[in-house]
Amino acid sequence: MMKKMISNVLLFCGFLFSVHSMAQEYPNKPIKVLVGYAPGGAVDLVARSLGQSLSGSMGQAFVIENKPGAGTNIAVKQLIDSPPDGYTLMVAANALAANMALYKPQPFDVDKDITPIAMIGSVPVVIATTAGSKYQKLSDLIKAAKANPDFITYGSPGNGATPHMAMKFFEQAAGVSFKHVPYKGGAPAITDLIGGQLDLVAMNMLEIAPQVKAGNLKIIAVMSAKRSPLFPGVPTIAESGFPGFEASVWYSLIAPAKTPAGIVKTLHTEVEKALKSKDMIERLTSVGGEVNPGSTAQFTAFLNSEHKRYEKLVRDANIQPD
Repeated sequence: MMKKMISNVLLFCGFLFSVHSMAQEYPNKPIKVLVGYAPGGAVDLVARSLGQSLSGSMGQAFVIENKPGAGTNIAVKQLIDSPPDGYTLMVAANALAANMALYKPQPFDVDKDITPIAMIGSVPVVIATTAGSKYQKLSDLIKAAKANPDFITYGSPGNGATPHMAMKFFEQAAGVSFKHVPYKGGAPAITDLIGGQLDLVAMNMLEIAPQVKAGNLKIIAVMSAKRSPLFPGVPTIAESGFPGFEASVWYSLIAPAKTPAGIVKTLHTEVEKALKSKDMIERLTSVGGEVNPGSTAQFTAFLNSEHKRYEKLVRDANIQPD
């Protein structure tokens, strides 16, 4: 009995030493970062910005691998099938919380399949129209929508995309109904808006800002909790009569389930350092976003609350994916 106890203790000590050694040596080769969207989009930009910062601080290349398709489920599937050794990560956005309710059968379970590491930042969803539109203020839009339900058209990057979900939250809050026109991405929706085929678009600010600066589009409301420093004259929906309203695109770093705690701690610490750097802050603020530092526990709690929020919205609004 004594020999067995000693053997078990030695095995346990060996396990602890192995985990500690792994964390101490990590990383010793390039790290792959999955992105569930095509190159050039908001999530891709954030992933590359973070990867650049982490490469400098951790001494290894962070290689971005774009795996678009199925609302990011293809990338998530590759992540959860990867070894939990810290060498395959993913920069994920709101779809991570929404897709469990949006897709049937449920494609993954965040609680069982994912190890949350850190929140990175967020960019507001905005409601935009053409510079000469008759809807110059949010109040104009609400008044017209109440007079003619499902008459005003808006484009989004697709059914179940974060901007589509954000507009559904707004419709519920304002008691109005718009006609949704889903697109395969933001760019074609913006083109049709400028061309007069749409009344509005719901989009993340990163995609809208260049057209606003060029004088083609006008933002009539931002959905973040506070005004954007890029366009400080544009009111939030919260301050336009809907206190507490918020709908932003958020970005996070995740790993496969069972990733060792030491590696998670190392990555979280390095991400937090990156989010405090002048370069990272400037990269996000230049496109209308902001960094969102915080503990891994805070991110986990936020992810769970977002899942519940999207689950209710998908059920109440009967949203179907593309």
